[in-house]
Parts: sequence; C-alpha cells; structure tokens
Amino acid sequence: MPKQPIAQTWRESEEEVVWQGRFITTKQRGNWEYVSRARNIRAAVILAIDEEDHVLLVEQYRVPLRRACIELPAGLVGDADGMEGEDPTEAANRELESLGTFKADAMPIGDIAKYTAKIMRADMAAYDADPANYTQSLGCWHGFIGQQKLISIKKHFGTTKGRYLYLSGWMVAALRSEFGPLPDQSMHEKTSVSDLIEELYTFLRQADARELGGLFRDLDAAKQAGDAVNTHRLLHKIDEFQTHIVPIIADIDAGFGNAEATYLLAKKFIEAGACCIQIENQVSDEKQCGHQDGKVTVPHEDFLAKIRAVRYAFLELGIEDGVIVARTDSLGAGLTKQIAFVREAGDIADQYNSFLDCDEVDPANIGHGDVLITRDGKLMAPKRLPSNLFQFRSGTGEDRCVLDCITSLQNGADLLWIETEKPHIGQIGGMVNRLREVIPNAKLVYNNSPSFNWTLNFRQQVYDAYAAAGKDVSAYDRTKLMSVDYDTTELAVEADERIRTFQRDAAAQAGIFHHLITLPTYHTAALSTDNLAREYFGEAGMLGYVKGVQRQEIRQGIACVKHQNMSGSDIGDDHKEYFAGDAALKAGGVHNTMNQFAA
Repeated sequence: MPKQPIAQTWRESEEEVVWQGRFITTKQRGNWEYVSRARNIRAAVILAIDEEDHVLLVEQYRVPLRRACIELPAGLVGDADGMEGEDPTEAANRELESLGTFKADAMPIGDIAKYTAKIMRADMAAYDADPANYTQSLGCWHGFIGQQKLISIKKHFGTTKGRYLYLSGWMVAALRSEFGPLPDQSMHEKTSVSDLIEELYTFLRQADARELGGLFRDLDAAKQAGDAVNTHRLLHKIDEFQTHIVPIIADIDAGFGNAEATYLLAKKFIEAGACCIQIENQVSDEKQCGHQDGKVTVPHEDFLAKIRAVRYAFLELGIEDGVIVARTDSLGAGLTKQIAFVREAGDIADQYNSFLDCDEVDPANIGHGDVLITRDGKLMAPKRLPSNLFQFRSGTGEDRCVLDCITSLQNGADLLWIETEKPHIGQIGGMVNRLREVIPNAKLVYNNSPSFNWTLNFRQQVYDAYAAAGKDVSAYDRTKLMSVDYDTTELAVEADERIRTFQRDAAAQAGIFHHLITLPTYHTAALSTDNLAREYFGEAGMLGYVKGVQRQEIRQGIACVKHQNMSGSDIGDDHKEYFAGDAALKAGGVHNTMNQFAA
C-alpha cells in the first residue's frame, strides 16, 4: 500500500488543543505542533509616522529572548475582559497612547492618502510663495520601478522632498492589462490602476523596512563592539529617518463611465493611497491619448459632475485636503459628443455651444433630421459628422482651454493640466496669464511628454528665435535639425540649455507647479534591454552584461546589485532570528554569494 502523503495526512487530521492559557493556545494536527492566540485575540502592529517624518519605535524587554528589543509599537486586540470584538484601529490608538505623549490621527483606510495630501498641500503653498519650489515626478508602471526611483532619490539628494510618483493610465493600458498591450483608450481593467497604487506603496514600505533593518543591524554591531561614536551616529540616523512614502498623482482617465462610476473608482484609488487624482474632460467611451487625434470632449456640466464625484470620494474617506487635477484636452480636441443644455443665455452651457461650428439656416430649408440651435436670434445648424459628433470652430482651442480651466477651479479642482502639442513656454504661459486674470493662484501640472521630439522642437524654437532676430541661419535646414551633424553647433548647444532649464523656467513663467514625465520608465526599460541584448547576444557575450550592467551597478552604488537583500532576504533573516532565536536557519550566512559584493 503506497505511503500517504504528509500534506494529505495533516489535512485529514483533527486539530487538537494540547494546552490553553489566557493568551496562547498550543495545538496539534497530526505530527504538526503550533500555537495560536487564545479567545480570538488578535494583534495590531503600528507604523507610526509623526509630522516630521520620524518613524516611532519602542524599546521593550522581551522575556522569551531575555533582552530588550527595538521594535514597532504593537498591542493585542480584544484581550481585556469586555473588549471582545474591539476594532483594531482603536486598539492601535490605545497602544500609542499608553506610550505617554502619542496620539494617532484616525487610522482607517486612506491613511497614506491623508499623510501624502498634507505633503502635497504644503508643497503647493511653498510654490505659491516662490515658483522655484516646483515639484517633479516620473511615471512608474511597477512597484519595483517606483521603489528604485525613491531609493535613488534618497541616495543622490538625501531627501524625497518635492519628488512624487506619477501613475500613467497610458502605461497601465500598455503594460498592466490582462488583455495584453492596449492603446490609451480606457480599455484596460479599471481597477488595474488602483491595484498598481497599492503595489507601489507596498514596495515603498518594503524600502523603509529594508533601510531601517540595515540601520538596526549596524546599531547592534556597534553596541556589541562598544563603539559609542558609531552607536550615537546610527541612533541619530534612525531618529532622522525619512520614509520613502511620497504622494502619487494617479490618472483616472475620464472616469471610466458616468459620475457614479467615477466616484466608486476614485474611492478605490484613495483607499489604495492616492492623495491626488487626475481626471480629463474627454468622453469616457471615446477616450484617446492626449497626443493623438480624434479626441472628443464633454460639456462642462458633465465634467464638473465628475470633479464633484472625486471630491465626494475624498471627503467620504476623511481626506479633506485631497488634490484634484482637472485636465483639459480641448487644445487638440475638435469634437464634442453632445450639445450642452442651455438654461439661460450666457450660462456655461451656452458658452460651450458658442464654440460649435455652425451654419445659418433658412427656416424654409430645414432638412429632415437636422439638429438646430439658436444663436443671437438666428437659427443655426451645428456641423454634425457621420459619427454623430459635432465639430468646433477651428482656432477656438485656446479659448476653450481657458474656459475649461476657470470653470474647473471654480468647481472643486485644485490644479490644472493643459495637454499641449509641443513644449513651448510662451504658449503655456499665455494661457496661464489669462487664467490668472480670474484666478490669481492658478497652477498647472505639466506633462513633459516623451511624445514630444524635444530635440527637434527646441532646435526649431532656437532657429525661429535666430531668424526673428535677424541672425544668419543659412547653415541650418529647419526640417532636418534632428540630424547628428548639428549636435556641436551653437544652435544645438543653446537648444540643449533651454531643455535643461525648461522646468525651472516654465515654473517661473508659466505657472507650472508640478513637472512630470508620463512614460520615462517605459522607454528606459526598452533602451536598457536593447543595449544588453545587442552586447550579450553579440561578440561581447557575458562581458556585455558584466561591463554594461553589473560593473556599473557596483561602481555607481546601485542597491540592486545585492538583489537578495533588495528582495527581502535580510528582512526575512531578522524575522527568523526574532521568531526562532539561535535555531533560525538564515540565508545570509558566510556562504551567501551576495557577500562578494560587500566591498
């Protein structure tokens, strides 16, 4: 008779209670022995961060280990008589208060959003005081990418201040959908964006745990060596530790449906940690990438309903200072799906309809099925396409953008996003100046898009400036300025300098509070993979990887060269030692090949 598998044996065995105390129950199932909390008691572990970004840790004597441990605050849930069914957040707050001077803000779903919203609001106020205080972000499509970005920022600059994460709907569609790569047309699963927000913050919290774990291991070693100076230095670093948690600006596209659908999805975003939600004024089921043709906008009342839906979601979850970015695609959108309903002359709907491309109609010549409106006492027929969409008058894009922005800020939006066809400070600044005649502190989020050919655009801007100033440009062909032949010319050098200072100059001259690149890590992944494939599969062979990747990681201090550490191996060893003491079977021993990278 074949021997019964062990897994099957214990699954079929009855669980037996061997012993039960007030707090712990010892159990046995087959050959397995284990413990659990008695009386349905649970535990709450607290990651407490104060207003200065300090992580609160406590030192407590642990009887099983016979020594003091530095650890996160934690306490039992529902362990006292009469407190069965206690809410974990109440138990966590009670534990903090028992430490003396600490009291938590509300700690329900959305606590990350609440924390990061305060950061973003403070940054917005700092920008209002001085435009040199603009902020930046890079688009990330995976938690690991976001984590590495923040680790790099802390390494190079010592602080994450003013640096955020951007979550692009384009990259979610292209890289995260179960359907495979999709265009930026809101066809991906709507919850894939909130899933990515949660994933990003999971990786950022792991970055905190990894860095703090390393500091505490070094602290233990310093204490054991009797090194008072290093002990003091490490304690100071722990006290001044800055979390990797930063604000995320999350792209909700056009809301993935009506206002109710927008509200429900916004709640998912906020629960996952987003303090800032970007929404655009395109038709949800006709949505296009902002840098492609065929964009269709909605009347203002429809868009404002979705802004209010996002605000409602923030308020319902207790995030009173959540940030809404209202994006207008009107500059490049020449179509609308519907004619706005006008209640009285001059209202917002009437202003929207005033941009429609119309022909005056003789009442005697009205055709069957014609759609008609009145304008200044005249009967007008808006131009309707076979797609049943209506056309705006050519040249009205900037005026529509300005109206979009003003109404959005007056109805709950905090920041604006104007999608442009080129990175031109004069064009952006011209629209912002018009906005600020009505709303003096209007601020933009601006897409420093990879869809722009930055080299060609700025070389052409310099060429045009030279020509306007009467400077000889006969040595240049404006249509071929991308050529490498121009790379060392005066024009190319000046264009590169304008690109270098673009964000600073646009912040000062065009009201741009936040500069982001939507798709940078999409392109860096493709470029680095191409470089590696060319070398590794070519004559260089293994040297292609060693010289182009690993050697660079070592010499540039890239933390991922110790990939076992980055994946959490050392964190796991710390846990094993805490759980099992000297009996722990740890991965980070003398035979771990990661030790080759210690130097």
